[in-house]
Amino acid sequence: MRVVVDFDVCASTGNCMQMCPDVFEVRADGYLYILMDEPPEQLRDKVTSAADMCPTGAITIED
Repeated sequence: MRVVVDFDVCASTGNCMQMCPDVFEVRADGYLYILMDEPPEQLRDKVTSAADMCPTGAITIED
């Protein structure tokens, strides 16, 4: 699994970070950072939920 974020669309709302803080982090500078481009399979449900909750649809998961 690979996490891809379209940073041109990302609004850095932090929803993804709340769902999966092991993978996503919105820092003090207001930007989203991906902490793991290829998270382990056991995080799939959390990453999928984070992508589903993204208000701009900026997060996609590639298998």
